[in-house]
Amino acid sequence: MRGAGDNDPVESAVDARARGLARIIWDHLVLSGPLSQADVILALGCHDTRVAAHAASLWHAGWAPLVIVSGGRGKITTAWAETEARVFGRVAREHGVPADALLLEETATNTGENITASRRLLDERGIAVRSGILVAKPYMTRRAVATARRQWPGVAWSAASPELGFDAFDADERQFIELMVGDLQRMVVYAERGFQVPMPVPAVVWAAYEELARLGYDRHVIR
Repeated sequence: MRGAGDNDPVESAVDARARGLARIIWDHLVLSGPLSQADVILALGCHDTRVAAHAASLWHAGWAPLVIVSGGRGKITTAWAETEARVFGRVAREHGVPADALLLEETATNTGENITASRRLLDERGIAVRSGILVAKPYMTRRAVATARRQWPGVAWSAASPELGFDAFDADERQFIELMVGDLQRMVVYAERGFQVPMPVPAVVWAAYEELARLGYDRHVIR
């Protein structure tokens, strides 16, 4: 558990052991696979605008005719002056996605709502979706697919992310590890609650989660 010394530079440093455990979780959470032509590209809002830029690149490559950027304010972006969708929408336009190929969904506060609110938005416009590409941070791709398969069944979902490796998150490494620890726990807890389809977590990955939580990387763990 975290305590009064959370902001102390020594306590905030990420040591080699924690980094090695985090890589085990990263390797499990990152879901990669071949893309197929889709009806929509759905960018899941977050604090990392590289996700929006990658969604734009997929649109330019012709993977789908429509981009949806979804997000109100989440646990990291609660203090933003604008919604995640507005920020992502601006990034997408700056990367050449025209207004008639872009929809903003500004209410979602979590991954499940990214899916359900985007579904409502498209239903209201009479846009049928049989296949979609979820664009998220690399370590969110597995959970995004598991969530979409439960919350929007009947759609063939695939996932994509910016081409970023583990070391691309060094600038904010502790937060990055804390987010992954929370995401992995949600893979189990949310499947049990029916929020996403079950995806087995190997024992070695769960052991890495437990050790990191014990070491204090538990800011985003569900109590």
